[in-house]
Amino acid sequence: MKKVRLIVSGRVQGVGFRYSTYAIALQIGDIYGRVWNNDDGTVEILAQSQDAAKMAKFIQEVRKGPSQWAKVTYVDVKMDNSEDFKDFRIAN
Repeated sequence: MKKVRLIVSGRVQGVGFRYSTYAIALQIGDIYGRVWNNDDGTVEILAQSQDAAKMAKFIQEVRKGPSQWAKVTYVDVKMDNSEDFKDFRIAN
């Protein structure tokens, strides 16, 4: 299973970014994890998938900015070994 931690910078809070990320994960399918706002203005995503192509598509969509009002300037992608998820949720 491929697991990643994404830290997304730019205009990513207050623009529907988390909800759009959630919708993209559901649309692509087989993407599980969490998305939340950080205090420093970034958005953090833990994502996992059995399908490397779907994970690549998910990361590509996050880089584009899933919300029409978002402006992504940087995405830090790191491999992660967090817990396994069975769904995709917006966390607080």
